[in-house]
This record gives sequence, C-alpha cells and structure tokens, in this order.
Amino acid sequence: MDPASERLVGIAFGRFQVLPSRREVLADGRPVKLGGRAFDVLMALIEARGAVVSREALMARVWQGRIIAGNSLPAQIAALRAAFGVDRTLIRTVSGRGYQFTGEIRNLSEGPNNAVAEVEKAEHTSVPPPTNIPEPVSELIGREEELGEILNLVAIHRLVTLTGAGGIGKTTLALALARELRPHFADGVWRSEFSALADPELVPAAVAAAVGLELSGGEVSAQRVAQALADRRVLLVLDTCEHVIAAAAAMGEAMLGVGSTLHIMATSREPLRAGGEWVYPVRPLAVPGVDVTADDDPLRYGAVRLFIERARAAEPRFAPDRRLIAIIAAICRRLDGIPLAIELAAARASALGIEALAARLDDRFRVLTGGRRTALPRHQALRATLDWSYELLAEPERVLLRSLAIFTGPFSLEAAAAVAVSPELAAPDVIEGLLGLVAKSLVVAGGEGAVARYRLLDTTRAYALEKLEESGERERLAHRHAEYYRQLFERAEVEWERRPTVEWLDDYGWSIDNLRAALDWAFSTGGDASIGVALTAAAVPLWKHLSLFDECRGRAEQALAVLTGKARPDTRREMKLHDALAVSLRYIRGAVPETGAALTRALELAENLDDVDYQLRSLAELWSFHFGSGQYPAALSLAQRFCTLAANRSDAGDRLIGEHMIGISQHYLGDQMSARRHLERVLADDVILGRRHVIRFQIDPKVAARVFLARILWLQGFPGQAMRTVHSSVEDARAANHGFSFCYALAVGACLIALLVGDLAAAEHYMGMLLDHSTRHSLAHWHAWGRGYQGALAIERGDVVTGWRLLRAGFHEFGGFTSAMQVNAFLTLEALGRAGQIVDGLTVIEGAIASSEETEGCWLMAELLRLKGELLLLSGEAGTAAGAEDHFRQALNRAHQQGALSWELRAATSLARLLRDQGRPVEALALLHPVYQKFTEGFDTVDLKVARALIGNLEPPYRSSHSTSTSTTGSTP
Repeated sequence: MDPASERLVGIAFGRFQVLPSRREVLADGRPVKLGGRAFDVLMALIEARGAVVSREALMARVWQGRIIAGNSLPAQIAALRAAFGVDRTLIRTVSGRGYQFTGEIRNLSEGPNNAVAEVEKAEHTSVPPPTNIPEPVSELIGREEELGEILNLVAIHRLVTLTGAGGIGKTTLALALARELRPHFADGVWRSEFSALADPELVPAAVAAAVGLELSGGEVSAQRVAQALADRRVLLVLDTCEHVIAAAAAMGEAMLGVGSTLHIMATSREPLRAGGEWVYPVRPLAVPGVDVTADDDPLRYGAVRLFIERARAAEPRFAPDRRLIAIIAAICRRLDGIPLAIELAAARASALGIEALAARLDDRFRVLTGGRRTALPRHQALRATLDWSYELLAEPERVLLRSLAIFTGPFSLEAAAAVAVSPELAAPDVIEGLLGLVAKSLVVAGGEGAVARYRLLDTTRAYALEKLEESGERERLAHRHAEYYRQLFERAEVEWERRPTVEWLDDYGWSIDNLRAALDWAFSTGGDASIGVALTAAAVPLWKHLSLFDECRGRAEQALAVLTGKARPDTRREMKLHDALAVSLRYIRGAVPETGAALTRALELAENLDDVDYQLRSLAELWSFHFGSGQYPAALSLAQRFCTLAANRSDAGDRLIGEHMIGISQHYLGDQMSARRHLERVLADDVILGRRHVIRFQIDPKVAARVFLARILWLQGFPGQAMRTVHSSVEDARAANHGFSFCYALAVGACLIALLVGDLAAAEHYMGMLLDHSTRHSLAHWHAWGRGYQGALAIERGDVVTGWRLLRAGFHEFGGFTSAMQVNAFLTLEALGRAGQIVDGLTVIEGAIASSEETEGCWLMAELLRLKGELLLLSGEAGTAAGAEDHFRQALNRAHQQGALSWELRAATSLARLLRDQGRPVEALALLHPVYQKFTEGFDTVDLKVARALIGNLEPPYRSSHSTSTSTTGSTP
C-alpha cells in the first residue's frame, strides 16, 4: 500500500494504544478495562495535543450539558490514572486551570507494517500473567483517590501494608489494586488469605499454596518459600494478617531479602512492623458533615453513593428523593463511613425503609446482619467483625477498650490515664495499651493542636459499651469520667480570662462532647448531682466562647434546680449559675423579666459574699439589661453605682468601663455633649483593656465607645467622621474575635450610620454580616435587629411591601417597641407615609413617642415628633396643618437643646416646606437660614440636598448670596 494512502486508525503512547473506532485502550497488547465516560475524557485530552483542557470544556464535551454530580469529572480522571497504573502521570492536573495529557503521541495506521494488525495479533496470542485474584462482583465506589495513592506507593516500595478497622474495605481495595497491577508482574499476582489459619506456623505453607509452589520434602519455611520466589516478578497479596501478625511479618522480610523483583501488599488491622514496610491507613469513605450546606451535593460523598448503589442492588426501583438522601447521609455518618456497615445497612433498607433503619441504628448489631452468604463469617454481620477484633486482643487491651468507651468524642492521653487506671491497669499500661489499640485500628489518633487526640469510631464505641455494660464497670468509670472533666473545666475557668481565646479554645473547646456526657450522667438517676453542679458552673466560659447560649441556659437551670433543693446551698456556685442564666437569656431572648431577676439575684449573692469582681460584673450586666429594655434613668444610676465601686479599685480598666456606661446612658437620655466627653475619655486613655474586661462585661468597651461616638458625631453634623469611626469599631470587634462585640458594632452602629449617611451599599454589606453571624450562632436578639434593618433598606430602595413586612416582623420578635425598634422606625416611617401607610404609620409613631416619654429616651424624640408631623400632613385631614406645625416646632426645639444638628436640619426643612406651601416664604427663610449656616457645602447627606433645593425654591437670590460659605467638613465641633 502506498504510504500516502495509509489510513489513520489509532494512536499510541508508550506501551498504550488507543483504537477510537473500537472505543478501546490496550496496554502491552491487552485490553484495559475502561468506562465510556473515561474513554471520552481521554480522547478529549489526547486531541488537545499537550494543551491544558479546562474542567468546563471537558464536562461540556463528555456530558453535553447534563446536570451531574460535582465529583463526576474527578472520578473519571481517577479511573484513567488507575488504568494507567505506574504511568498515571500521563494525566497531569494543572491547578486552577484543568487537565493536561503529557504522553508523546504517535499515529497507528494501515500500511506495510500494519501496526493495528500487530496489535490485534498480540491481543489474541499473548497470555496475561497468571493470578488467583477473583474478578470483581461489584463496582468499587468512593476509592478513586486511595487507588491512585496506593498505586504510587507500590510503584516505589516493595512492601505496602493497608491498615484499618474491621469492615473498612482493606481486602476489597487490595484486590482492586492487584487487578490494576497484574499487567506489570509477568510471573503473576497472587493472594494468600490467612483468615482461616489457626496456626501462625502455617503461613509459609499458605503462601506456597497460593502461588502454586511445589516444595517437596522438608519443612515449608518462610526462607524456603522466599528462595523459590527469588527471581520471579510477582505481586503477593498477604490478606488478613492481624491474627498471624508475627509470622506474616517474618514471611514478608524473608521474601524481600532474597530478590528485588517481588512486591508485597498486605492487609491487616495493625502494621506488620517488618523491615522496609510502608503503611497506608485506609480511611472510612467520605461522608457529609453535620453542618453540610443546602447546596452541597450528598452524592459526591463515597459513603452515600455506596449506600444507594447497594440498596438498588436489593431493590432496583429504589430512587430516594432529596429528603431521603439527607437521611441516608445521616445513616452513613452514624456508621462512620465504614463500607461493611453501610453495605449491611443498605441491604436492610428495602425491608425496613430508610426512616425506620435510621431510627434503629442504636441497635445496629441486631439490624446490620445478613451479608453475602459467600462472605467470610465475620463479614456477614457487623457484630461478627468486631468480635473478630476483640478476641484478638490480650485481656488488658480488652479492659482498656471497654474503659475508653466511656468517652464521647475525642479524648487526651491524660484523660484516658485518669479514667482507665485501675488495679489491673497501671498508668504506663494504659499509655502502652492505648498506643497498641491505635496500631490495631480500634482507636483513631488525630494530630490537631498541641495535645494528641484519640477517639473510638461510633460503631466501635457502641460495641465496647456493650462489653462495658456486661462487665458491670460502667457506673464506676462514668463517675471517674465526670470527675476528671470537672477538674479539667475548673482549670479552664481559672485560665479563661488571661489566655488568648484561640489558644484557650484549642486546649478545651474540643472536649465539649465529653462535657455533655459527663453532665448527662451526673444529673441522671444514678449519677452525682454535686459533680454536675460544679461542672456546670465551671463550663460556663466554654459555652459563652462557643456561643452555645441555649445549651448554657438549659444546663444552668438544671443545676440551679438541684441547688435550690439543698439544705445548705453553695452560694458561690449559685451566684455563677444565676449570672450564666442571665447572660444566656439576654443573648437568646433579650431583656425579658427573667433576665433581670437572675441578674438581681446574682448581684445580691455577690454582695453577700463581698465579691467585688462579681458585683461589678452583675452591675454591668444589670445596666445592659435596663439599657436594652429602655429603662435609661435606671441604667444611668447603675452606671454611676458601678463607677463608685470601681473608683476604689486599682484596675484603671474598671473605671473606663464605668465611663463608657455613663456615656451611653447619657446619649440615650439626650445629653449628647456630656456623653461625648465620657466616650472620648474612654478612647483617649492609654489603658489597654484586656480580655478580662471584654469577657467580664460581654463587650469590648472601646468598641462600644466608638459605636456611640459615631452616633453622636452624626447627630452633631459630622457624617464622614461617623462612618470612619463606626468602621473602626467593626474592624476592632472582628480582630478581637468576640462574637457579641461584633454583633454589637454592626447592629448598634454600622448598619444604622450607613443608612443615615445614605450609603446603601455599605448598609447592605453590614446587614449581611450581622444576619450571617447571628444565624450561625443562633442569636435571635441580633437577628431581629438585622431583619428590621433589612426592612429599612428595602423601603429606601422602593420596595415598601417587603420592607414593611420585615419591619413588622422585627417589632414582633422584640415583643414591643424597644430602643432597637425605635432605630428602625424612624428610618422607615416617613417612607411608609409616602407609600400610603398613614394609619399604620401614625399608630407606630404614637407608640414610639409614648415609649420615649416613658423611658426618657430623648435622643430620638426630635425625629419622632418631626415624623408624626409629616404623617399628619400626608393624612390630608382638616386641621392637620396646625398640628403638624406644632410637632415640627417641638422637634426643632428638642434638637436645638441637644445640639443634634442633623435632627435640627430635618425639623427645620419640614417646617420651612410647610411655611412655604402656606404662602409664608419669608418666615420660612428666616427659620431655615440659621440652621442651614451651621452646615457646610461639603455636608453630603440627603437632608442637606433637600434643604438646598428647598432654599432655592423659596427665594432664588438666596442660593447665590450664600453659596460661598467656608467648608469645615470633618472638623471637630
């Protein structure tokens, strides 16, 4: 055939050939098992001729616009790499860009050499390497990453041991790897399965039998078997080594010592500890987390995919909806992602139903039975596989495993020693035994933080708890467990005010599950309530740091119920618990009466104990309570009382706390000049307020001072300074990593000032931060603020219906017209009036005015009076103009008395507009001119723009005669 007429029929790279017409890949002349999607991905990469192909381009070509799981493409890439085996680097991941084929490509064509014919001839004449590895009966799911990692290890190291708990899938994974590696071992891939061996001395004979060695005469020793295999290119799978571990290790070392072409892959629940061994711990299948987001696809997790596939094998019509998939994800999580447990559960799904199966997992050892009849006995039931592991343990290890079941979640070596030490187990034995259980894959070790953490998988713990119950030792160990965590958290309580938050949480935050378990036992019928009370009081700092306020409230109430029933109550702990209850209630429900009652009791107990620290704490919290419920004169009185007590203290920080409390109280009472002096004194002082002050008084005092200084600056006519100041308060609170201070800076300052200044983008940004933080930490009080602000923003943007709905929801959540709702009301009521919501607007504004008069919260009164005047005008009823003018003049006087120039400008603008419309322009100009002169041309707010336009309409010459006023924007009043 003329070379010019040769027809291209395939391509080749290295030892691989690709025949597109047959959709086939050959390796060394033998077909490679490859799915259709993987083949399409390979062709797309090859056709790019070395260029990087983006993820999007590959998905568009291979799936043609279909909606698929997020891990579909990575799964196909992993399948290709597994097919290439030691040549898996032919496909390269280019981070952030896509994938690249790196092989050197050559064409296969029909012609004189007939390359394709040679390939086909080789395919039919070559004999694959011998093996006793069985063909797979089902697809390997969720192990793409592990396949690639272990293939790399086997290519480099001659002895690789797969370790892991029973049922984790070590054997399944090893057999899949053996199939992939078969083409690379000319003398075969052989599996020697040890589970049936009762005598470790039979290990060499089992290996010889598996490989087909005929060793006539004499003892079949490890050395003889090794010598017989010395020159062979063999991969030997030593399966289930844990019960013959020493013999398996000796066998491995003997074989590695006589030749360089033999490779070993072992499976065991613990490492062989043989020379040259590389250990690969097989992890559970990936499962969705408890806090998985709604947009996360559960099907991208191997455990969920395995459950669904095995359930479909039992019932082909099984097609779970999204709700059932979420329950399946929870089942897989409860089963720790262990493949055997998941397969057994999936087999039961068709009989029980998904919901019933999930409800019965506490009795998992009865439910999860009925595996394949041909499976090993220990793989036919979950209990059997754990029995196998348990029976291999020495008695001290069994005692220790049972003892460790008392822990819920992770625990430290110190905790294990404190709880498990007994006459049978000395402390060194506990440490040695724990490390042994880790090696045997019955305890999981983690390396987070400075202290090593250990835990039992949930299934292993359930099994060990059964054994613990049978032993009769559970109550004794539960008592020691609770006592240990009482001591731990009492130590944490001492440290929490002086150590950095992150460092403190690293040491104590991860013990939350054991804290809960200890409390559950302590307050149970057979528990020790005195330990429960002490532990609850000591654990309050952790709940606060983790924003678990509802949990803190429930535990505090539980402990107080015990204390009140005692003949001789523990006064100090009662004081702490009342304080914890009050703080929790304030976070969850705001300034409700129960909060005030708990704080008052805490203060009384602190005074009885002459505990000045707790007196100051209680006074500050009572001040915050009265302040939050709008009782401003009472709040000021408490602030002054605090200052008097703090004056006798050497801690200057306490005095600054008092200054900031007085300043905020005076701001709400309308004394802006005095309030500003107190707040600026806090910020100007060089005293560095430490964590103790932030923790003790629930907020960073300098953050709070900046928040209210920003509000005062806006009131006094300095919007630029106000925005910069409030931004600093948010950043300071964020840097302090203190949740309450962060919400406070956003809700009380940033959202409000941004709306007042008219920066709607900044307002939306701050609102998003507030709603996100309050939602994640279940802070309903701050969430109500955020919803109200959302309503104000919606109305500012013209969506009155949505805005009014959100505002009313905020009113409802707060349970009345509080200071927070005042803030939202004055931002929206005028807009509601323009939208025709006059009756509702007047009802709300009258309630707001009445509330302000009752609480003496005068800071807002000028604006509320002005808004009522505007609403009266919009009602159009006879005689309303006179009422409106009266309200405008009252507003103007109130604002002038407070030095609140922004309120004054608003009131003067409304009154001047009314006078102009009544044909009284001269009077309007005389009123507006002096107020307007207090502001500068650079004062960029909506209010001033309105005023300028109004002045221009009143008398054109006015604008030109007064347009050269000197700008003093940003100066200090």
